[in-house]
Amino acid sequence: MVSPDAALPSVERRRSGLHGWGMFALERIPKNKRIIAYLGEIVSHRESLDRELRYLERGHIWCFKLNSRWVIDAGHGGNDARFINHACTPNCYSQVVDGTIWIRAARTIAPGEELTYDYHTDGDGLITCLCRPGCRTKL
Repeated sequence: MVSPDAALPSVERRRSGLHGWGMFALERIPKNKRIIAYLGEIVSHRESLDRELRYLERGHIWCFKLNSRWVIDAGHGGNDARFINHACTPNCYSQVVDGTIWIRAARTIAPGEELTYDYHTDGDGLITCLCRPGCRTKL
């Protein structure tokens, strides 16, 4: 998907070598640049627990903690940001600004490079990390 906001860099969803779909830079993205907002339905933590169990059965983590009360569920009304894969040594990070979760560049990202960030999950470790061969991290 190419961003409709000219101030944001162009990225697109395509098949990933890490897991399923991924998001890739179509242009050079400078360090700390906002790339894409993580969008979806805002639900309570309690509601997100039920939804997360269903997503985990399919190998997805689409609920992103916004704050101590709310979670953004990208499985409902989400955008392509939900396809950014986890990595233990990522090239992006997340930042919450005025109730919006932004994915930002942790370093300069080259065109064609897959976007990744550390999910920092506090779940039960039901998904094995696929960020590199031999990684033993559990998400």
